[in-house]
Amino acid sequence: MQQFPILLGQGGEITIPQLLQDALKVDRGDMLVLLQIGNLIVLAPKQPQAPKLIDRIATIMENENVGLNDLLSGLEAEREAIWREKQS
Repeated sequence: MQQFPILLGQGGEITIPQLLQDALKVDRGDMLVLLQIGNLIVLAPKQPQAPKLIDRIATIMENENVGLNDLLSGLEAEREAIWREKQS
């Protein structure tokens, strides 16, 4: 276990040492999760949710009798909505 002293900057931001960024394979803009456990805080890379989402989508498709073409038909509109949301 290594310790890395960090300063809490104006606005509450912290800088993760480059050594840790490289080791954790995180970069600017990546999502991290901050956990509070009593007086301890843990900062960890957010784990990909894709495997869980794929299983959920497959189950919903099966239960609702929805095919891939049905899902893809609304994809472009959904992408545009997500893009607009990120821009605001």
